[in-house]
Amino acid sequence: MAFGSLLAMAVYEYRCRTCDDLFEMRRPMSESDAPAECPQGHADTVRLLSVFASAGVATGSASAPPVGAMPAGGCGAGCACAASR
Repeated sequence: MAFGSLLAMAVYEYRCRTCDDLFEMRRPMSESDAPAECPQGHADTVRLLSVFASAGVATGSASAPPVGAMPAGGCGAGCACAASR
């Protein structure tokens, strides 16, 4: 298989409205809005907002705050959290 023929795949999280089961599906990004059936066979599902988190230590910058730290006034002028106050 040539590298150029690979599809961009993503993992999507869903919740079944019938049985309240949470499940994941790996599918091409082009099918992100396609209906998903839960493992129990129910069709009434909703895609959840996935949250990506990364933890680590910033390198190369002594002024970077520790991971998870937020300055008292918010993240800064360009950040949405500062605008929401």
